Parts: sequence; C-alpha cells; structure tokens
Amino acid sequence: WFSIWPGLAILLTVVGFNLLGDGLRDAFDPRLNN
Repeated sequence: WFSIWPGLAILLTVVGFNLLGDGLRDAFDPRLNN
C-alpha cells in the first residue's frame, strides 16, 4: 500500500504543473487563442 503514495504524489505534481503551464501560456501568449 505504501508504495502507491510516492507515485500518486508525483502524478499529481506532474498534472498540476501541466495545468499551471497551460494557464500561464494562455495568459502570457494570447495569440495562441484562436
């Protein structure tokens, strides 16, 4: 059971950074919004 948590934490971190990166890219590069 305990081996699941590190992978889950890494997965959540990666997903969070992907969403954050998409949000920042949309905010700072409005040309991408068609």
